[in-house]
Amino acid sequence: MQKITPFLWFDTQAEDAANLYVDVFSSRSRGGESKILGVSRYGEGAPRPAGEVMTVSFMIDGHEFTALNAGPDFTFSPAISFHVACESQEEVDGLWEALTEGGSEEPCGWLRDKFGLSWQIIPTVLIELMNDPDREKADRVTNAMLQMSKIDIAELQRAAEAV
Repeated sequence: MQKITPFLWFDTQAEDAANLYVDVFSSRSRGGESKILGVSRYGEGAPRPAGEVMTVSFMIDGHEFTALNAGPDFTFSPAISFHVACESQEEVDGLWEALTEGGSEEPCGWLRDKFGLSWQIIPTVLIELMNDPDREKADRVTNAMLQMSKIDIAELQRAAEAV
């Protein structure tokens, strides 16, 4: 069992969100296990209707999460996001398309899904290029990235090679 588990507060969409995340990551063949681990429901006398989903425990890419239906008191902000390291443009494109459906594109590889949760869909090559010892090259890559929403690996490579 992992020692730290992200616990996500939803109004009433915990089960829908968990199912989406499991589906998105299990269909991408990323190597880690993605599945619903368990669902608990509110009982009689609870602050929500009896039988309504209270929590959903789930795993995406081998990492455990818990989603809680606890009402509209709190919402997500970009102050917390999930960074997903991607090995290819195909992986970036697939995750971007699936997670922005009903959500929104944000600058620099960030997006908000339809539940308001922020994700960073980042190709590993971006980090490598931004940390290149050639500072001019790294700066060109950084400037190219700052103009993007979804990260385009080919465009980053063109920026890196520009003279």
